[in-house]
Amino acid sequence: MSTPPATAHASDHAHDQHHDGPPPDGGHGHGSARGYVIGFLLSAVLTAIPFWLVMSGTLAAQTTAVIVVALAFVQIIVHTVFFLHVNRQAEGGWTLLTLLFTLVIVAIVIAGSLWIMYHLNTNMMPMDGIGM
Repeated sequence: MSTPPATAHASDHAHDQHHDGPPPDGGHGHGSARGYVIGFLLSAVLTAIPFWLVMSGTLAAQTTAVIVVALAFVQIIVHTVFFLHVNRQAEGGWTLLTLLFTLVIVAIVIAGSLWIMYHLNTNMMPMDGIGM
């Protein structure tokens, strides 16, 4: 029996070293059990508070609506950080940059749609008595 050539052994060793390096996500894991539990607890609290506010009716309707919307935005941030793992370190910041770009595009589309609908409503001829 002959021993394998040195070049094959060296390439196998280099191949093994490649797998011993940092994971493909840049060394940042997808989260720990502790992070998921914290995210879950925050999400549960951020769901329970608006539910209680609406069901109890302790505040005025407008105040309740503002608090519910504000807590909804906080919950979006909690989900983005704890479950989607979007932060400045993840993939060199590209996930955060992509999220911000998406939010800007969505805001432009929503604002443009509302602006168009408002102006269409303002500039349309009234339909009272036409065709009768």
